[in-house]
Amino acid sequence: MNTRFTGNFTQQEAIPEAGIEAALAVLRHGRLHRYNTAAGEISEVALLEQEFAAFTGARFALAVASGGYALGCALRAVGVKPGDRVLTNAFTLAPVPGAIAAVGAVPVFVGVTEGLVIDLEDLAARADQADVLMLSHMRGHLCDMDRLMAICDGAGITVIEDCAHTMGAGWNGIPSGRHGTVGCYSTQTYKHMNSGEGGLLVTDDEEIAARAVMLSGSYMLYERHLAAPGPEAFESIKYDTPNVSGRMDNLRAAILRPQLAALPDQVARWNVRYGAVEQGLRGTPGLSVIERPEPERYVGSSIQFLLLDWAPEAVQAVLRRCAARGVELKWFGGAEPTGFTSRYDSWRYAPSEALPASDRILRGILDMRLPLTFSVEDCRLIASIIRDEVGAVYQAQ
Repeated sequence: MNTRFTGNFTQQEAIPEAGIEAALAVLRHGRLHRYNTAAGEISEVALLEQEFAAFTGARFALAVASGGYALGCALRAVGVKPGDRVLTNAFTLAPVPGAIAAVGAVPVFVGVTEGLVIDLEDLAARADQADVLMLSHMRGHLCDMDRLMAICDGAGITVIEDCAHTMGAGWNGIPSGRHGTVGCYSTQTYKHMNSGEGGLLVTDDEEIAARAVMLSGSYMLYERHLAAPGPEAFESIKYDTPNVSGRMDNLRAAILRPQLAALPDQVARWNVRYGAVEQGLRGTPGLSVIERPEPERYVGSSIQFLLLDWAPEAVQAVLRRCAARGVELKWFGGAEPTGFTSRYDSWRYAPSEALPASDRILRGILDMRLPLTFSVEDCRLIASIIRDEVGAVYQAQ
């Protein structure tokens, strides 16, 4: 009888005890709003921003209500207006084009490579079509950031990095989110730090940082931030920047601060698990693993592989067979979006042209979460199940 995996692909680890104690302290004093502080008190949110700025090496950081809010806030802060065109990945998730559409702008989709990163040749060809790129490091895959920035700098394109899947990752020693003008991060439950919902934004640009703080709903309380520009940066913008309230609260910040301190250790744990699955999948007939470039420091909180040029029915057979043995895979090739697998042609609020080369790759992408509640032995078992079922379907084709 075939072995079956019995773990839960959506079960995260518990919040660290230090986070629970800090959250209880906030609940006991009742000052959840980031600007509701006692005399001489520094809010948990302000401390988190200071610590996250130090973690990323950024001058400024802002904690907000969600990763999607961070994206929209960044677009407004760099000056994107209704009707503007914004370049972005064809392979991403709905909050990215959603943020662009929400400010009234128009996404211009750029193709994906077999490495699951933005196609830099396609980006160069479209560089004259927009002044902003919202770059999605989709599922934790970093492209050649040196080349990307050379293309964008040469064309005068402002880069906003969507780092929802790359908090703790980097390229050539530079943290993810620090190549572009703004880096945006998520602390939604399935990301690298868990506050249920939440987000962070970093930048070195004083005016952008000041606009983001005002946009987030600071009223005129910006001096209570530890990782924002000085008061002088707000003088020319404070009456002209709308309040689009999206603050983080002290309860979530209290939960996140111990997680940030532990993040390097968590990254190492994820990558051991990722390595166990990757090694178990290598050499499977008909299956391609995604090779990680040497300059990339990745966080293996999920894993993707390709069943390139497989018939849809065969891919669906793999999905069914793996599910029957307890392994949950997501497929980006379905005719209709399911759960987290929507793609550029799913978003009818964002018109798109056909991208045949990218469509071929999207039809072959299978995706799987790797929560830290899985042991390394669990990951070896999962890999063996996928290997068995892909092999069985491949032989039957």
